[in-house]
Amino acid sequence: MPSEKLRWETLQALKNSSKANITYDPYWSERGEDILAGCKEALSLSSHSGVILQRLNSSPLQKSCFMGSSSGESSPGLSEEVSTSVSSAGSISDINAKHTALFAARPSRTESEKALSDEAMDGDPEADISQVSSPASLPTISLLSPKAMETAGLIIKFEEGKREKAKMALKLRQEMQEKLVAEVASSESEQLKRFEEFMELKQRQEYQTMRDMMDRETKESIGRQEKLKEEQRHRMKILNLRLREAEQQRVREAELERQRQAEGRERLRNLNTIQEEILQLNQLLDPSSQTKADLPAASLSSLSTRGNQLCSQVSEVVRKTAEGEFPSVDDMTVAERALHEMRALIRLMQEEVAKTQERKKKEQEQEEEHRKQVELQAQQEAQKKAAQSAIEKAKRKGLQNSAEESTLKWYKELQESAAQCAQSIEQLSTTKDAQLKKLKLELQKAATIPVSQISSNSGSQLREIFDKIDKLLSGRAVVSGGRSVSTSHHPQGLDFVSYKLAEKFVKQGEEEVASHHEAAFPIAVVASGIWELHPRVGEFILAHLHTKCPYAVPHYPPMKEGTTVEDYQRILGYRVHDTGVEGQDSFLKRMSGMIRLYAAIIQLRWPYGSKQGSAPHGLNHGWRWLAQMLNMEPLADITATLLFDFLEVCGHALMRQYQIQFWKLILLLKDEYFQRIEAVTTTGQMGSVIRLKQFLETSLRNRQIDPPKGQLSSGFWRT
Repeated sequence: MPSEKLRWETLQALKNSSKANITYDPYWSERGEDILAGCKEALSLSSHSGVILQRLNSSPLQKSCFMGSSSGESSPGLSEEVSTSVSSAGSISDINAKHTALFAARPSRTESEKALSDEAMDGDPEADISQVSSPASLPTISLLSPKAMETAGLIIKFEEGKREKAKMALKLRQEMQEKLVAEVASSESEQLKRFEEFMELKQRQEYQTMRDMMDRETKESIGRQEKLKEEQRHRMKILNLRLREAEQQRVREAELERQRQAEGRERLRNLNTIQEEILQLNQLLDPSSQTKADLPAASLSSLSTRGNQLCSQVSEVVRKTAEGEFPSVDDMTVAERALHEMRALIRLMQEEVAKTQERKKKEQEQEEEHRKQVELQAQQEAQKKAAQSAIEKAKRKGLQNSAEESTLKWYKELQESAAQCAQSIEQLSTTKDAQLKKLKLELQKAATIPVSQISSNSGSQLREIFDKIDKLLSGRAVVSGGRSVSTSHHPQGLDFVSYKLAEKFVKQGEEEVASHHEAAFPIAVVASGIWELHPRVGEFILAHLHTKCPYAVPHYPPMKEGTTVEDYQRILGYRVHDTGVEGQDSFLKRMSGMIRLYAAIIQLRWPYGSKQGSAPHGLNHGWRWLAQMLNMEPLADITATLLFDFLEVCGHALMRQYQIQFWKLILLLKDEYFQRIEAVTTTGQMGSVIRLKQFLETSLRNRQIDPPKGQLSSGFWRT
């Protein structure tokens, strides 16, 4: 029956309840025990029993109750009982009676069913609770009495409490389970992290182990490579040492060979020099020489014979070298012995000549003294006549436009001599042969470079330059550009060197002296010394000077018929280029430089010369030039410039030489000739005129002309 089933569930619920603590024994009746023997406490309903009663009052429950009632009691009576039992706290006996009535009709349950019910409760408590709480699942109860109903309400209330506790326990269990699961998951995660860290550590260790192993292998490989490199370097070092030794051996052999060749060439050069010197010395032993005319014929013949024998010995040694071999040390010894013997012969000859000349010298000194007196008297008379002639001609209104006939004749002779020399050396100057062209350049350098090196630094340097030029003109070998050169290497060599040397002297005056007036004196003293020893060079100097500066004659070349303007300007000394004629200032500067060089040459002599006789081109030529300039019509700007430059350089020397006659000429220049200069001078050309006027006024006022600036003193030659 449904009611019995409900009673059984109620009892089961009371049994499982922690509050009721009701022990139910299905065999109590057989033992004759009271049903409530185990529960002696007084029972009372809680304040929540009204909930159970409300559920009992629900319509499904009432319907079931009415349908199951056999006494035909109405619902109001039941409601009153229930409400009465709820409102009042029932006694223990009433409750027990109700309990007994509720379970009286319920069949007994076996232990297996109880266990099955427990499993169902434990396994699915939610399902059990839903069955109890669902009105559809509630079985119909047949209330036998109010007490039974009250008991049923209590049981239901108890069940709800248990259900709530079960829910709470289940919730707590779920929370604990979730917490446990979370803890387990966290632990597993941490373990997984530790495992991953361990695996990563193990992987790093393996990687490090592999890296260490690779490093060891790399180091071992590098060590092996270094060892191989060291062995290779050692082998290369040994090989380089061997190569270096071989190279050094080759260099030593080459150096020895080069040294042998150099020594051979040096011996050959010395041999050639010895032969040249012996031949030159042998020429001094020639009986036809005029210097030995006073020697006995027998003595001169014996000396000449022995000189020829010595020349033959040296020629025999030189003949061996013609086959391409160098002379040996023994050959050089033979040649040097021959040279020493030749020098001894020359000294012996010179001693004999000196003795002979010493006897004649006294006689010549007396004759020379008498000749000088005669020349001095003649010169003084000629100077007086020239001064008187210049004064008389200056007093005449008409002056000459050209030089005197004797001067022009002298000028033409110099030009013809220079032209003949230029024609004779044309073959050497215009040669296309490589050897001759090389010789020409070497000769030209040997002649011109020393002139370019002339300066007023020291007297010793000036003397070295003079000796080098004199040696070259004497036919001896000189070193130029590291090579030995001599004028004897070509038939026209001497003329070529003389011509180029004279041209270089004039060019220095045109350029160097024009820029630095003090440079005229060192150049002039060297030129004067060379002129004295080699007169042909002096003639070429005058020829080049007259060509570039015809006013040094003095000569004013007329313009001939058929001559172009450019050619006539070249004749007058102007430089004519493709762009036109040079300016007047440049022209006057060049003319001034050449006149200053000429004025310095005529008053200077080389201090180390013989000084016997008069200078090759002395002050008398300066007096002639000045007198003829005053006899010619002045040229604008040119005459004033040249007179000032000439007198500034040479005026002091002329004053000392001619004294009163010179001052008469200066007075004539200032009083009469200067007016003519001013007459032909324009306003823009007054600079040179003013300088000349101031110079003349100062000289006449002081009755003295100061020595020129840059003149070489006696102390200069000791430097």
